[in-house]
Amino acid sequence: MKLISTGIPGLDEMLGGGIPKGHITVIIGPPGTGKSTLALQFIHTGLKKNENCAYLSLEEDEEDLIRTAASFQWNLKPYTENGKLALTRFSAHNIKATIDRVENDLQKILETFKPERFAMDPITLYEMIHDTDQERRTCLFHFTQMIKNIKTTAILTSEINPRNPNYSRYGLLEYVADGVILLKYIRPENSKTTVTAIEILKMRRISHSKETRPYTITQNGINVHSESEVFI
Repeated sequence: MKLISTGIPGLDEMLGGGIPKGHITVIIGPPGTGKSTLALQFIHTGLKKNENCAYLSLEEDEEDLIRTAASFQWNLKPYTENGKLALTRFSAHNIKATIDRVENDLQKILETFKPERFAMDPITLYEMIHDTDQERRTCLFHFTQMIKNIKTTAILTSEINPRNPNYSRYGLLEYVADGVILLKYIRPENSKTTVTAIEILKMRRISHSKETRPYTITQNGINVHSESEVFI
């Protein structure tokens, strides 16, 4: 099985080499834990390997994404100019238009572009525009099947469930994704400060670390300290 490097020091070690090719992985975490950073780092790693990559944002526009990446020393402009990176933003303000664009325009983009890596940030907004869990479940199933048909390796970011921070907002993504990675804040015993920690809750078809490891967000992106422990 081919493993796709995330480009994140320490995370690949926890995964035993990377994410299996063709997997859909959900990144869950509260605000400020670096979900978008992880997704951008994953995409930038693919670009450095000369892979076609696509990034869909439901929040930031293209220029904002380019500026965010630049803050980590990742220059995306050459890749948008040479056609290796497709940056797309769908506004979530118009509910019907957003649903139509995700289900129709996005499929056309992916089928034409055939990216080896795809990121969507955040998928939570797409879930929120549906009224019931049944509608969300049906749309998520069709959405993930579309991604599977393209045979791309995908990262989807999600907000946490307000009542249970170990789950995605609606608790549905965990069932349709191949992998689930949780980012969280932990306050170690006798400490006045919190640390950011990462845990791989699920990753089909590979043996992965079950430990919770600390990580930092640096000027060069996320760095997981895979040999360190978090003492709670």
